[in-house]
Amino acid sequence: MSQLEGKTALVSGAADGLGEAIAARLAAEGARVAVLDRSAEAIERSAARPEMAGVHFEQVDLCDATDIAAALDRLDAAGFAFDILVNNAGGSLHTPRAFVEETDDDWERVMTLNVTAAVRLTRAVVPGMVDRRYGRIINLGSKAGRYGSLFTGANYVAAKGAIQSMTLQLAQEFGPYGITCNAVCPGATLTPRVERLLSERQTPEERARVLESIPVRRHGTVGDVAHAVSFFASGESGFITGQLLDVNGGQGMCS
Repeated sequence: MSQLEGKTALVSGAADGLGEAIAARLAAEGARVAVLDRSAEAIERSAARPEMAGVHFEQVDLCDATDIAAALDRLDAAGFAFDILVNNAGGSLHTPRAFVEETDDDWERVMTLNVTAAVRLTRAVVPGMVDRRYGRIINLGSKAGRYGSLFTGANYVAAKGAIQSMTLQLAQEFGPYGITCNAVCPGATLTPRVERLLSERQTPEERARVLESIPVRRHGTVGDVAHAVSFFASGESGFITGQLLDVNGGQGMCS
């Protein structure tokens, strides 16, 4: 696979789990990939994996504007000019599911990681895309932001809804410059983090009922989502923009 040969990609929150799978997929298709992640331990583990060979890692707190700016300056000095941006960083941060139990801090932290970090990265990267008249922005939404959630709270649902709505506006604003913007909206994807959250918040019987509600009768894998992201990152998707692609096995559908 080499459909991304000559392209350069930035993936946030990508030293493990879903983000790592996305970064590996883009690299396998020929892209030069840079990864931003907060965890030094996760970066060390990821950098040792064969599929991540050649990927450039930067340790950065994606909730800190100064830290993001410094990391992007380092990437610029290293010769990176990004054709592809994948705003993957996010999560519910194990905040309460019950709305009345969520504090102002719970809302602020979840919104900062899921929304504000994507805003800052996009704001930094998109001027170069405009200059080159080419770009692919892929935001990670969620089934939660489309249809609500069975195990995360309103703060996470609202954050993903915001990301998905922002996707539509960016598609309108930057389409004339050859830049597409789409969102991939996964259902429950069985990363270790999601497995822990499900085991804490649902009984085995509840989990079995949820599985029965999915038409394809399985949860998603990181590969399912990475494949969708790679399509939106490719030249083949040049006439597709402003789309929210559900990757949830049919658990949530709309026409």
